[in-house]
Amino acid sequence: MAQPTTSPRQNTLRRPVERNEPRPRLTNGTSGSGPRRQSFNWGAAIDRWFTDQRSTLTLGVLLMVIAIGLLFAFISYLMTGSADQSVVGAAFTQPVAEAATETRNWVGLVGAYVAHVFVFRWFGVGALAFPIIIFLAGFKLTFGYELLPLSRTTTALLFAAVWCSLILGYIVLATNSVETASVWCGGIGYEANVALYGLFGWGNLAFIGFLLFFFVVYFFDVRKISVPDFSRISQPRPKKRNDSPLQTYEESELELDEEQEPEPHYQPEPDYSPINQEEPHVNGIATSEIIPDKAPAVDSVIPTTTGVTLTIKNRDAVSDTSADEELVTTPVSAVEPDPFEDDDLVSVHGLYDPTLDLPQYQYPTNELLVDYQNSRKANVSDDELTANKERIETTLRNFGIEIDSIQASIGPTVTLYEIVPAKGVRISKIKSLEDDIALSLSALGIRIIAPMPGMGTIGIEVPNKNREMVSMRSVITSDVFNNSKFDLPVVLGKTISNDIYVADLAKMPHLLMAGATGQGKSVGLNVLLTSLIYKKHPSQLKLVLVDPKKVELTLFNKLERHFLAKLPDSEEPIITDTKKVVNTLNSLCIEMDNRYNLLKDAGCRNLKEYNAKFVKRRLNPEKGHRFLPYIVLIIDELADLMMTAGKEVEQPIARLAQLARAIGIHLVVATQRPSVNVITGLIKANFPARLSFKVTSKIDSRTILDTGGAEQLVGQGDMLLSSNSDIIRLQCPFVDTNEIEEICEFVGNQRGYDDAYVLPEFVGDDGGQSDDKDVDLANRDPMFDEAARLIVIHQQGSTSLIQRKLKLGYNRAGRLVDQLEAAKIVGPFEGSKARDVLVADLQMLEEMLKRLKGE
Repeated sequence: MAQPTTSPRQNTLRRPVERNEPRPRLTNGTSGSGPRRQSFNWGAAIDRWFTDQRSTLTLGVLLMVIAIGLLFAFISYLMTGSADQSVVGAAFTQPVAEAATETRNWVGLVGAYVAHVFVFRWFGVGALAFPIIIFLAGFKLTFGYELLPLSRTTTALLFAAVWCSLILGYIVLATNSVETASVWCGGIGYEANVALYGLFGWGNLAFIGFLLFFFVVYFFDVRKISVPDFSRISQPRPKKRNDSPLQTYEESELELDEEQEPEPHYQPEPDYSPINQEEPHVNGIATSEIIPDKAPAVDSVIPTTTGVTLTIKNRDAVSDTSADEELVTTPVSAVEPDPFEDDDLVSVHGLYDPTLDLPQYQYPTNELLVDYQNSRKANVSDDELTANKERIETTLRNFGIEIDSIQASIGPTVTLYEIVPAKGVRISKIKSLEDDIALSLSALGIRIIAPMPGMGTIGIEVPNKNREMVSMRSVITSDVFNNSKFDLPVVLGKTISNDIYVADLAKMPHLLMAGATGQGKSVGLNVLLTSLIYKKHPSQLKLVLVDPKKVELTLFNKLERHFLAKLPDSEEPIITDTKKVVNTLNSLCIEMDNRYNLLKDAGCRNLKEYNAKFVKRRLNPEKGHRFLPYIVLIIDELADLMMTAGKEVEQPIARLAQLARAIGIHLVVATQRPSVNVITGLIKANFPARLSFKVTSKIDSRTILDTGGAEQLVGQGDMLLSSNSDIIRLQCPFVDTNEIEEICEFVGNQRGYDDAYVLPEFVGDDGGQSDDKDVDLANRDPMFDEAARLIVIHQQGSTSLIQRKLKLGYNRAGRLVDQLEAAKIVGPFEGSKARDVLVADLQMLEEMLKRLKGE
């Protein structure tokens, strides 16, 4: 589009495309319920019915009962079918009571009729496969696991039904001259053999035999019939090296010594696993994704009364191509081939899949979130833009400041005016006029960014009179969120240029949130939790929720058996008591130490490498290795904990913030009072990512962000994100309480784990007991002697060792350790370290056990 000619001092603004009719104003600070849907969603109701455990249990039992009834009906028909054929044929012409009395089938008239169809008319004896298939399906729905692989078994049984009908039909046709279907082969087998006999004569037996051969080849994946090489019988057969993680290093070395001339083997192609891949970067930053969700539009030009042309940036316009995402991949030649690619365990069992713990789990659907189609969009008129531009220009000129150009970008909450000052103008002079510009614009509060990072301009953010409500559904359904490859993707909102901002919590790696009461802090936590629930499987993520206010996070109680983690003796999944908070934080420190020990044994540097190794079955579960989910700790109000617990809370939080990022434990800490006695220097130094809603003073803003600006926000979800020394202004999405309830209801009604994810038990410095008399050695555990011998043999006083080797629960293993301590076999509790073993050998132990029995 041609642009009108302007003078060198003409300013440029860009105008957005007009939207549909106005929408009701809904912002993050509102507490009311969202609009209700007018029509009933049958699809969501049906999905919810099938995910309800009561529905699957009822359907499963019904299928098993039907299968047993069909089995009895078919077996009875094989013996009494000839007598029941006349009854079945006249079933629709005579009264039911009369026909039922003549029926000899064990399952009555219905059983006789169904058996007549399946056995006599269709498959004969092969019909017995159908009750087995139905029973296996019902068993899986009822108990949650398969007696036999359902898909593979169904394929085999269906083929067996058809093939048995054919082969028995051949036998009946060869031995019986009566051209009628037999009970043993069924109508399908008999009629098929009659047709085949007309084509091939008695050679149809070869055709039936080839069908069996064809099925066996494809069903059992028979690739080639090998012919033995008799010329090598006299030569020693080389042993096959087993790369299984269950093989010890001694066995591998022994096999290599025995091999005289190892045969050359095919080198597999390089395995480009997630460990060897670089993450997509956006302008060199891999901690967030900013992808425009709208198509580019043409800029609009508006002439003004002062002769200055304003070019308005369209709110939906795509940003400069320099911000396009660049994919950085490792060169093919630089990637080492994976020597475990054709590992025996992987070839037999396949890669380990943690999601198979809950194979029927369904992610929450988008229909659970309200679609605010009639919500109001940010509507800034041309007159308002022109008037604001002229006021800014006039105010600056009154103080002797000239500008060369000005342009505007309309966002959901604020409009950004970017000005280029004339040569010789000091930036500090413009920044000192913040209050004067706010007075001239009659704005609630403006924020001046001097200079704009990487732009060479000065930004003035002016709040819109009609703000846009950013709904949670609009960002959850966006491509930028759905296509995100982040480990822990969280959607934080929309930028001034209307781009959806998605960050990776695993790369932050911890987030510190602050905001005054009623400014959207609790909604922000709900948005963060909703993002994780929509993107992660319960086997991949666990949440530790701390809510001193006792009312903010209670909606997530229903996620206990799916996403939540808690202490072994805790009854409530949401932690509200201060003492339990301290124990939970220390328990997470123990979990952190245990995970670091697993990473050290596995030779990995972070959780992603460790889980990739475990998925490839290169780690031995018998040595304590397991798939490790991410753990996200969320504290809703840190100020209350610091007032009641102080150092007891500060030290474990600081320790987790310093060390926990590599092993997948991430913290999100929120407070409404970001003062220095709450956000101490020890905590603040380990939280590089900070998020601030509106605060009450510039001091609070400097405490949370190390700079001012948070006090100038307009509230209701308006926030500043500080990450990697950059500050981004965002509008937080809005998710209502009703939406959170529906999401938790949808997930909670599905089949989950038996209990929440259990964290390591934490006891105080006294080891959980004040003195030895609390443990009665006269009533020792029956496994006491065996546990004592196990501890002395391994010289390791560990509860997990007893639990793993003796296959006991954690509580019983802990009581055994307490009894061993009271008997002076192991030393006192020493935090995350294993207890010292006070008995040197088994002979000394046997003498101690005899003395204990003598007492």
